[in-house]
Parts: sequence; C-alpha cells; structure tokens
Amino acid sequence: MDICIGGIDLHYIVEGNGKDVLLLHGWGGSIDSFLPVTKELSKNYRVTVVDFPGFGNTAPPATPWSVTEYMQLIKEFIIQTNIQGCDIVCHSFGGRVTILLASCHPDLVGKLVLVDAAGVKPKRTLKYHIKVKMFKLGKRIVNCKCCMKILGPIGKRLLAKTKSAGSKDYRALSDDMKKTFVKVVNQDLTSYLKNIKSSTLLIWGENDVDTPLYMAKIMEKEIPDAGLVVFEGASHFSYLDRFDRFMLVLNTFLGGNK
Repeated sequence: MDICIGGIDLHYIVEGNGKDVLLLHGWGGSIDSFLPVTKELSKNYRVTVVDFPGFGNTAPPATPWSVTEYMQLIKEFIIQTNIQGCDIVCHSFGGRVTILLASCHPDLVGKLVLVDAAGVKPKRTLKYHIKVKMFKLGKRIVNCKCCMKILGPIGKRLLAKTKSAGSKDYRALSDDMKKTFVKVVNQDLTSYLKNIKSSTLLIWGENDVDTPLYMAKIMEKEIPDAGLVVFEGASHFSYLDRFDRFMLVLNTFLGGNK
C-alpha cells in the first residue's frame, strides 16, 4: 500500500497484530531486506515496513535529501498511520533516520534496536583525504571541454577512472540520488546520541567493515540507556548472518511491550 506525504508516495506493508514495530531498512535495501524478520515478528506484533524514497517501490525525492528530510518523512508517516510510540528496528542507513527521529521526537518512539547502524562519523586517514581531493580534481578536469581536448587519450582514461570511482552503493545510484548519498554520509549524528531517551539495543557484527564495531561502542557510551550485543564472525548484515540468535535477542528485548 501507499501513503502520500509531502508529495512522496511512500510504499509500505503491514503484517500481524499487536504492539506496533516499525522496520527501517539500510541504504540500497527495501522492504524485502527485512522479509525474514517481518515474518517472525508478525507472529506477535503488528509490523510496519517502509521503502525509503529512492528504494524499493518508492520513487526518489525530487531534490537531493539529507537525513533530516528522511527523518521528517518518517515522523509524518508515524503520525498519519497512528503508530506513535512504536518500537523501531533499523539497519544501517535506517539507523541514521532513527537516531535523528528519537533525538528530536522522543514521544513518537518506544524501544530502539539499532543493527549495524550508521550515523557516527568514520575515522578518516590522510590517504582517504588525498584520494577525495584527487577525485574532485579529476571531476573538474573531465567537466572542462578545453582540458579534455588538450589531454586527448589521457583525458579519456581519466574520465573512465572518474566514473568507476566511489563505492559500489554510490556507483549504482542515479545522479540525483548520488547527491543525496553524499549529503547523507556527510551528516554526522554523534551529537544527537546523548538526547535519545529510549531504551536502546545495539546489535552488531564483529566483522562489520561498513559500520565498524568502534561505532557501536561510541553509540553505547553516548546513548544514556543502551546495551550492545556483538555477533561473533558476523558482517554488516549481522541480523541475517546470525538470524536465529538475532530473533531470540530481539524478541527478548521487545517482549516487555507485547
């Protein structure tokens, strides 16, 4: 089903009955990313899952968005679908939205489960900063017709290298969504963590390289009522890598609100 909020036709599904639980997927994901979790949780809860704008069956926003716009959309969705006080289970990018939402609108959320969540500014090396500067310089050169004419074959190789730069997630996006991606990943939400009033469970993969374990430890330290569970040997998709254990931990944490 769809609901129109601020000109966005947001696609979502609802399964089961009971206390409301909202699932928010990661970047590049969709409702389908949480299908196994939805199936199990809906046995005891009313589970709502959305496709963020730009993913699944929800169209991209008309202009580049930051986490703030995504958060405002989910805030209005919670109000319009009357699920205020819902518990939230989120993965990766969904964690960014949840952190901002819980910090700015604590009355709208219940318990939080942040799974391999993003939001903490990553540690950057000198090599990384040099690489970024070189990429930006390369983009300016390939966008200059005069420069490309002078460079000839070298310019063509530079163009090919520029197009192949960036993460896999970044390269798969449309030009407009690439701008959204840049805004999202550069929005550091660390300062919002201390304002989260909800009881928060952090679930992390020991071998997560996308949102490394040190980020979870920062969140555990900054969020007043937070606990961390680490799944040994699991990756960024720890909830799928250790699904049975994940559901056991999740149901135990949410059980008090059934």
